[in-house]
Amino acid sequence: MDNRKKEPQRIAKWLARACVASRRGVERLIEARKVQVNGKVLESPAFLVTGAEDIRVEGKKIGPHEPPRLWRYAKPRGLITTTRDPERRPSVFDKLPKELPRVISIGRLDINTEGLLLLTNDGELARQLELPATGWTRRYRVRAFGEVTQERLDKLKDGMRVDGVKYGPVTAALEKKQGDNVWLTMVLREGKNREIKKVLEALGLKVNRLIRTSYGPFTLTGLETGGIVEVPRKILRDQLGPLWSEKLKPPPRRGPAGKKRHAHRRRKP
Repeated sequence: MDNRKKEPQRIAKWLARACVASRRGVERLIEARKVQVNGKVLESPAFLVTGAEDIRVEGKKIGPHEPPRLWRYAKPRGLITTTRDPERRPSVFDKLPKELPRVISIGRLDINTEGLLLLTNDGELARQLELPATGWTRRYRVRAFGEVTQERLDKLKDGMRVDGVKYGPVTAALEKKQGDNVWLTMVLREGKNREIKKVLEALGLKVNRLIRTSYGPFTLTGLETGGIVEVPRKILRDQLGPLWSEKLKPPPRRGPAGKKRHAHRRRKP
């Protein structure tokens, strides 16, 4: 565990970083009187904690934050990416290895979309990588029923409005025609809900397969459907820059007795 940082934080932010729920989700848990600190039921998401307290959500103790970690996961079709679903549909979190810590997805893929899904144990990292200001693009391969020309696809670079929703610039390339379908490569930055399907519907196309192949510098390469692999810490530091370099340092190593290891010093004679 990483106990180096002890500055007080709002409980909503602290629990969101621990991947319990989003900040809004934590606020709802507090309103439902499901969050306790040192045995006291909280009434405000502004309550300050350091992580040294006994923090519990629905009776389950939430441990100190671990250093941020990131995984690449090849999501199959037919799985949702939310932790709670009123319809009780199968979730990606039901299929992950049991040894993984509590994780959340970075962005979402709908139930019929497959391909690269990034997972992290750190809610702050997830929020950072989801922001459009981060500038990371999402790349997709799309199969759609209908016909379209490259000239029409090029107009997506200017963005468009569909059903009152403004979508930003999208780069789209026509790969090939296959029977009554076309295969496209599409690159976007915002990733609004069902953006690709809505934009292509406006061009007269019906999406019947959608595969995310990359998210920023991270790609689907080398992963079979359902496969998962952790991104090495060095690569994560290189991609996230100096802002995260300190947070990504591993915690101090400790000996069997729980004490920090020190280099052996020779005694002076």
